[in-house]
Amino acid sequence: MAAIPPVCDFGWKAPDFELPATDGKTYRLSDIAGPKGTLIMFICNHCPYVVAVRDRILRDARALAELGIGVAAISANDASAYPQDSFENMKRLAEQENFPFPYLYDEDQSVARAYDAVCTPDFFGFNKDLELQYRGRLDASRRETGPADLRRDLFEAMRQVAQTGQGPEDQIPSMGCSIKWKDV
Repeated sequence: MAAIPPVCDFGWKAPDFELPATDGKTYRLSDIAGPKGTLIMFICNHCPYVVAVRDRILRDARALAELGIGVAAISANDASAYPQDSFENMKRLAEQENFPFPYLYDEDQSVARAYDAVCTPDFFGFNKDLELQYRGRLDASRRETGPADLRRDLFEAMRQVAQTGQGPEDQIPSMGCSIKWKDV
């Protein structure tokens, strides 16, 4: 079932975290933060919404890094219920696809809860002061990859954040599979 996150809460401060990554390192928010902003993405391996735009996520992450935006992706799905999203499978995918950013594992789901992540993909774009400026979609793609000439909403918003410290006033929420929460 598709889930849609809330609109951007401008100025909301990014919660810190310390998570293991597929590259064998452990990262904190300060390790990810870029000089002009930071993008934290909640994704996973299996979600058809993520799979449909994975190449575009990688393209935009590389382009944003060149603009001084730090980027990381976090998977928080319950891997016991969704084995495709296990840490071992995350490692395989990150290596196979040559992820240009740390792919972090939120096994206890505490970081996803702190960010109030709703779906995969869910994008959180922060300015250099780690204040939320974008909580919108990558582009107009849904479960299928949209046309190649779609407006790059995430990239354009984060470029604006890098240049001005402010995100666009009008944002269209992302849409994706709900986070697969563990039974508590």
